[in-house]
Amino acid sequence: MTDHPNRGPVQLFVTCIVDVFYPSVGRAVVRVLESNGFTVEFPEDQTCCGQPAFNTGHHDEARSMAEHTVRVLAATEGPIVVPSGSCTAMVADHYAGLFADDPDLLALGRGVASRIHEFTQFLVDEIGLDGVESAMTGTATFHPSCHGLRHLGLGGYGETVLDRAGVERCALSGAEECCGFGGLFALEMPEVSSSIMDVKLDNIAATGADTLVGYDMSCLMHLSGGLRRSGSEIDVRHIAEVIAGEEVE
Repeated sequence: MTDHPNRGPVQLFVTCIVDVFYPSVGRAVVRVLESNGFTVEFPEDQTCCGQPAFNTGHHDEARSMAEHTVRVLAATEGPIVVPSGSCTAMVADHYAGLFADDPDLLALGRGVASRIHEFTQFLVDEIGLDGVESAMTGTATFHPSCHGLRHLGLGGYGETVLDRAGVERCALSGAEECCGFGGLFALEMPEVSSSIMDVKLDNIAATGADTLVGYDMSCLMHLSGGLRRSGSEIDVRHIAEVIAGEEVE
């Protein structure tokens, strides 16, 4: 990966699932951003964005977490990069509604929303793709998650990054269809969730790809579990891990 002159600070809002279960994804994001000339900063007081509470109708709890997140991020400088479409969409699309009764907090939230970018969105729209490369061998297929597609308009972004990185990509039939995770939906309606996932797993297997790539670890965790239970040997990776230039532990 090509090194660039210093481009200043960028804030990493790492998300709960990456922080707790997939720290290698966070490290891969840092490597990619640093290789593109950014000084990556990690606001240590960051916590959950409030999405699980928001999605289950607990808006008072979600507002409390959203206020904390906004105040932490508003005290920083530079772009805010998130390796998750769903958490990015929560901040960018839903915080305004939670803060509607507080003009000062609403203004603070809008300021943060104007700085926040999903990881592939930042690569494509803000800094370009010069020097992006992959050390991955074999073929890959890409699952674009619902929040990225429908909330953020990221159709084609992940595929563009993989193509520019030289990854041999297999087209995924029904790529735009939900994987069945849906956050707490998978817990509340497991049978329906599993049925939706089974369709996605069949489509993934039909590609013949060695690796499933995505930009939301919640969806990838869901699909990885399904693949393992079915006996599949398809690897599952966040796109940051694929383009980090080398294996990130």
